[in-house]
Amino acid sequence: MHFRCIFIQARPQNCEPRFPFVRDVRAKGRKREMKFQRHNAIRELVSHSLVSNQDELRRKLRRRGFEVTQATLSRDIHELRLSKGPGGYSLPNGNGGNGTSTAFADDSPPTVAEMIESFGLQVRQAMNQVVVRTTMGGAQPVAAALDSEGWPEVVGTIAGDDTVLVICLDTRRAAEVEARLRTILES
Repeated sequence: MHFRCIFIQARPQNCEPRFPFVRDVRAKGRKREMKFQRHNAIRELVSHSLVSNQDELRRKLRRRGFEVTQATLSRDIHELRLSKGPGGYSLPNGNGGNGTSTAFADDSPPTVAEMIESFGLQVRQAMNQVVVRTTMGGAQPVAAALDSEGWPEVVGTIAGDDTVLVICLDTRRAAEVEARLRTILES
């Protein structure tokens, strides 16, 4: 490894790798380690205490030294496959603050219903498209759930931070998708 160092009074200052990719590899490693630690903290919090919403989880993580955005927390919840019930978040194997347990571990991705119940705010049709408004950071998990379910009416999805654009084959099918999503949202 080659380093470029500037020595002033026999002390290195501003020593950095000569090639920028060395910095990138180190940064990625630190990010991966931080994510691993954060996921472990989330698992511990959910399994040992009642966590009823994302904001509460974010505050508890901050007390443990993890400053996370709502979007990062949404991705973590999706990646850890946490489910949200009346008693708060729980782990996929049923361990968690809500006191429920299941006989087997569910390795399937979250359903559209679970994601709409957790993040959905509003559903509206616009021609052959359906616009789903979500909480901030909730669009990605909702779009991923829609994509994984493979509804035949849905051609594809595009997600921002709080909006999912669901593209359908035609207006009739968009109306069907809107009705299905609205039923989930209002239940």
